[in-house]
Amino acid sequence: MKLTSNLNTILLFLILDIYLHGCGASQPAQSPLKEITTSSGVVMILVPSGEFVMGDNQGNPDEQPARKVSISGFALDKTEVTQTPYEQLMLAAPSHFKGPDNPVEQVRWSDAALFCNARSRQEGLEPCYNEETFECNFGASGYRLPTEAEWEYACRAGTDTAYDFGNDARKLAQYAWFAGNSQKKTTRVGGKKANAWGFVDLYGNVYEWCNDRYGETYYQTGPAQDPRGPDQGEKRVLRGGSWNSSAEACRAAARLADDPGITDACFARDTYGFRCARKLTPEEAK
Repeated sequence: MKLTSNLNTILLFLILDIYLHGCGASQPAQSPLKEITTSSGVVMILVPSGEFVMGDNQGNPDEQPARKVSISGFALDKTEVTQTPYEQLMLAAPSHFKGPDNPVEQVRWSDAALFCNARSRQEGLEPCYNEETFECNFGASGYRLPTEAEWEYACRAGTDTAYDFGNDARKLAQYAWFAGNSQKKTTRVGGKKANAWGFVDLYGNVYEWCNDRYGETYYQTGPAQDPRGPDQGEKRVLRGGSWNSSAEACRAAARLADDPGITDACFARDTYGFRCARKLTPEEAK
């Protein structure tokens, strides 16, 4: 009787686990996604369409309310843009912390948008940004900055915790260069653990510009399908924290905003960088 009782208890826990976690068929991928190498030699990760809960009801006011968002598939750079490709296309070396494999920094949002256009032209793709108005054509085949929702979707990699690796900030040093371990400078990309989908340095090293204009209450009014930020706003969003950020500022839902610097030739911070995104080709979307 005791053996039967134990078997029944085990069976009950197995059924409960299946009920709570499901069979996995409807959940986002939990293993590294497909990588490609572009004609210019950049490794990108192909992110399939899906849903996730964006924001954090226990976070800062501008992260609330958390809401379910649907995302169309897109491609995103595996690492932050480094100094070598940036200098090759932009003919300038803006970074404070020099190193060919270090993330480029001291980059204004407008500089990042111009780099996206230059990289698009290099690969024979249609540029996304109008270089007079800096409006983005999401239908173009070329590169652009990721939306805030795309960035968080890639960062969370199918999870709903403060970081993709859980809620324990003590583990952050395994994944990021931040105030707790950076020695007050950037470090070459790829030196820390990747997240479950294969992205590196989404936490720390440099903040990453997103395409979106910043709206403090945008979560309350933004669309549930492919949100792209408000139509108006003086600041642009940055995500992920940097080499001088606290662990709290590196959370997946944490937001920062700053002047894009389109008309300010002097605006630059050694904590700001970026990575590029683009829409999937029909073949990649299959």
